[in-house]
Amino acid sequence: MRVQNGRLVALVAAVAVAAITGGGALAWRQGPQANAEAPSPLSGSPSPATSTPTKSTPTAKPTPTSSKPSTATSTPSGPMKTKIDLKKLPQGRAPQVTYLSGRTIRGGAGEDVTVPGTTDIQDVARLRSSALAVVTKGFGTEMLNLDSDSKITRRTPDVTQIVTTDDGGAAAYVATRLKDTGEELAGATIYAESTEVQKVAVPDIWNTRLLSYLDGKVYFDASTTQDGDSGLYEWTPGTSKPVQLKAVPNPMAVSSAGTAGSLTTLNDQSSCSSLLTVPFGKRLWRTCDYLITGFTPDAATVIAGPKYQDGYGDGIAGALNAKTGMLLHEWSGVFRQSVPEDDQHLLLLADNGEETPASIVRCTISTGACERATPLAKGQLLIGS
Repeated sequence: MRVQNGRLVALVAAVAVAAITGGGALAWRQGPQANAEAPSPLSGSPSPATSTPTKSTPTAKPTPTSSKPSTATSTPSGPMKTKIDLKKLPQGRAPQVTYLSGRTIRGGAGEDVTVPGTTDIQDVARLRSSALAVVTKGFGTEMLNLDSDSKITRRTPDVTQIVTTDDGGAAAYVATRLKDTGEELAGATIYAESTEVQKVAVPDIWNTRLLSYLDGKVYFDASTTQDGDSGLYEWTPGTSKPVQLKAVPNPMAVSSAGTAGSLTTLNDQSSCSSLLTVPFGKRLWRTCDYLITGFTPDAATVIAGPKYQDGYGDGIAGALNAKTGMLLHEWSGVFRQSVPEDDQHLLLLADNGEETPASIVRCTISTGACERATPLAKGQLLIGS
């Protein structure tokens, strides 16, 4: 799930905020077409409206004027940048990952499930045939397990966040407690659920945030002091305690290829992040143009956000080559979440500001072409796990 806007400051100031899921196996075949009303590119950028561009070859002699239009197109000379206009995007198919529309959990492998009650819904996920929802309760939160008939089968107190495995067969969730004033108390409980529930209590940590559940291990970010820098932790369900991976400071995301995005520098209005190996922390590359916030399931593409986040939503979302750090494509707009749907597509929760209609937008990483995956409408909208 996308790092919230205040998270950059939180990683250094250690103020808590609230993952990543896989998409449908056929999504790459049915993504937005580059020649189907593609959004207008930013000024000076090549148009993404051609799916198979070719380079025209100059001739030594001038050719006669023809009445037939030329079929040749120009080859983009570099990475493209696209500005998203929500009203002009074509309507595509629904998201193939779990998402919340109103109070209904949709998408992913399962039937629509309605979250009962009227309290705020903060996170949703699917776990095999069940649905999970984090809802507000008093000064804190709780997680509801829901069956296919939308009936509550279990409640887990103080849960703030959920991540799932790519196949939806297991979920991890974290519980932290708050004072009546809203201030976080020290300590966290990490849960892992598949056929049974396992948990581990971790004392004396703050600002705990789940990053991923990969290869049977749960990765999370936490700090050992309330205002200190954070570090990466790895927990294998069934063991008595997690291991702190001290070579990976201030982690932002962990990939299936054994790499992690790390916030390495934070200055006023800017930041730098690096791609590090896990667990040894070897730096593969560094960027001061973007912030590493996630990865596609195959770890070939880095999901990137702006180098400074402070406000209602991110002004840009990007896709970087995970081997080199080079920009593949950048989209501009107002984005509250940036989540990979699969290895080829990015889902953006987009609107034009507070209280404006929103849509989950699907963008193809290779071409930059986008479409609306949900209708443009007001009401609660959230990409889950």
